[in-house]
Amino acid sequence: MKAETDLRARTKQFAKRIIRLFAALPKDTAAQILGKQALRSGTSVGANYREADRARSKAEFVSKAGDCLREADETAYWLELLSEEGFLPPARMQPLLAEANELVAIFASIIKKSRGD
Repeated sequence: MKAETDLRARTKQFAKRIIRLFAALPKDTAAQILGKQALRSGTSVGANYREADRARSKAEFVSKAGDCLREADETAYWLELLSEEGFLPPARMQPLLAEANELVAIFASIIKKSRGD
C-alpha cells in the first residue's frame, strides 16, 4: 500500500510541476501550444493512476496503467520539444524530463509485473 500511496503523491507532484512549468513559458504561440500539450498529458498521469488504483479487475488495472504509461511518455516528448526549442533553460527542463522518463519506466515495470511477463 505504501508504494501505491507514494506513486499517487509522486504523480500529483509531477502534475503540479508541469502546471508551474506551463505558467513560466513565454506567451508566444509555439511555446503555448507545446506547453498546453504537456499540461494536458502531464496532469493526466496522476488522474489515470487514481483510476488504475480503483480498478475493479486486473485487466482494468493494466489498461489504466497503460494510459499512465502513454501519458507520461507523451509528456516526455512535449518536454523534449520545449527544451530543444529553447523555450526554457535546459537546467529547468532536465529534472522534469528525468521525472517523466522515470514515471515511464515505473509504469512499464508495473504493467509487466501485472501481466506476469
